[in-house]
Amino acid sequence: MTGWLLGIEGTEAGHRLALGLALMAAVLHALFGALQKGRHDPWLSRGAIDGFYAAIAAPFALFVVPWPEPRMWPIFAGAFVIHIGYKVAQAMTYTRGAYTVVYPVVRGTGPLFAVLGAGFVFGEHFTPGQWMGVVLLLGGIYGLALYNWRTLAVGRETLVPALAFAVLTGLFVALYTTYDAWGIRATADPFTFLAWFFLIDGLFMPFYIRPRWRALPMSERRPLLARGLLGAVVALFSFGAIMMATRLDKVGEAAVLRETSTAFAALIGWLVLGERVGLKRFALMSLIAAGAIVVELAG
Repeated sequence: MTGWLLGIEGTEAGHRLALGLALMAAVLHALFGALQKGRHDPWLSRGAIDGFYAAIAAPFALFVVPWPEPRMWPIFAGAFVIHIGYKVAQAMTYTRGAYTVVYPVVRGTGPLFAVLGAGFVFGEHFTPGQWMGVVLLLGGIYGLALYNWRTLAVGRETLVPALAFAVLTGLFVALYTTYDAWGIRATADPFTFLAWFFLIDGLFMPFYIRPRWRALPMSERRPLLARGLLGAVVALFSFGAIMMATRLDKVGEAAVLRETSTAFAALIGWLVLGERVGLKRFALMSLIAAGAIVVELAG
């Protein structure tokens, strides 16, 4: 598998696979965000998710993939710090704001700065047509956030700090997208990076949320653990897919395509949660999809 993946890096086949991985990451990330924002405290949800995906990754890291090269340990340390910042900012966002308002802001802030970061770090450059696609996609994302904000019935008293944390979280998304793309390209075997990343990244939050866990009623622990296990599986495929996409093809394009997750989140709300979509939200979702298509076709 590793040899085949390395053989299609930078090829048309690699581009097509990266496209599929980025779109898969978008669908799964919408589900992942809903799981973290669900019935439990977002801090507890993230701690349970991280603990499970570290446990799942451990045997692969220790016994299956090749051992990381010595130069990878400082890179893993940097990823560990960046992702802690992202998780803290995200939890602060979700504890203050409605999911349908703050999630689009997070996902809309990330791709713009990820594209700029990819240009600076990897020398990637979007065509004018691709920038038009970015404008369409961001217009749809922020338009969806504004629409949801205007129709919000509760939670307005904490909305301003929630939006500020949402923007901060989006900046961390751009930072970790660029940094992780650099990290997964720095090792000979991409699966080595993925296995060790999930093992190391999953260590912080379970320890950090221990006081909250001890205060949780026993009746709530089993549902939280079930959510954590499901979220861990989703996270492994979601974050793993986008990292692999950035190894195979352009970082900026993968980052933009992943942010169609906002449209998928609205679809999940409609199909699974029974939320109303309406003509305006459908039009904004279509704008997000159109922006992603333009970015792909104009590349």
